[in-house]
Amino acid sequence: MSTGHDHGSKNMSDGRLIWAVIVNIGLTVVQILGGIVSGLLALIADALHNFSDAAALGLALFARRIGRRPADKLMTFGYARAELIAALINLTTLIIVGFYLIIEAVTRFIDPQPVEGWTVVIVAGVALIVDIVTALMVYSGSKKSLNIKAAFLHNVSDALASVGVIVAGIFIILYDLYVADLIMTLVIAAYVIYQGFSIMPRTIRLLMGAVPDDIEFDRIVEALEAVDGVKTIHHVHVWNLHEHERALEAHLVPLGRSLTDFENVKLRVRDMLSVDFSIHHATLETCLEPECEEHLISPHSDMLSNHDQ
Repeated sequence: MSTGHDHGSKNMSDGRLIWAVIVNIGLTVVQILGGIVSGLLALIADALHNFSDAAALGLALFARRIGRRPADKLMTFGYARAELIAALINLTTLIIVGFYLIIEAVTRFIDPQPVEGWTVVIVAGVALIVDIVTALMVYSGSKKSLNIKAAFLHNVSDALASVGVIVAGIFIILYDLYVADLIMTLVIAAYVIYQGFSIMPRTIRLLMGAVPDDIEFDRIVEALEAVDGVKTIHHVHVWNLHEHERALEAHLVPLGRSLTDFENVKLRVRDMLSVDFSIHHATLETCLEPECEEHLISPHSDMLSNHDQ
């Protein structure tokens, strides 16, 4: 029974994620209290943005812990795909935030509101420091985990928003150039949407069991057929059990007619798959009866039709 592996996530402890959540929640509380006391709506709005970061990080942490659960009768391949589901949720909310920023920027440009330049700059500066600290806490884990990367992008988008607010605030203070707010917001929104859409397709493919991105199906087939003792191959399926573990299922017809021959072929095939394609979970079937010869007529057509399904 296959259990999930915590490959890339080993680079970062859960403690960093927990502290990142605590820091963002702390900033949220302070900003809400400051907004109530000062009557500045911008503070409360930014507090909600930081709360969304805390929620994204909390979801990433929750999914990470669920993903470590061992395989059982309900989930025989383990729970590692929980991290992919969390990544999909966080990427979706990231894209929604991007489009919301565009709508908000255009609305404010059409109907400008009074802006307390220095207050906004100071608040954005504090938020930027917190966002940078949080991003540094989770950066190492974002390199090899789509789940952590999606949460990391939430913080990056928030940090960029803070930078944009600071720059726009300075232009407003010095030149009364309110269009700077619109321009910076649109740039940030474009970046956020681009990042969300660039990562989401891979996340969806992994959830749907597609052939891993860095593996060419034809290359695997050719390598299998080239293994000494393999007569032909069909019913080939390749997919990701989760982000860092691949699996293969194939039906082999060996040149030899004994079970001993097939066992030797299986060992050679598994060694090749492990070394050349990092596939460590392989299920190999064989058929030594005369009816298997029908597969020799056109093995590729049968194999490819199954791959396309």
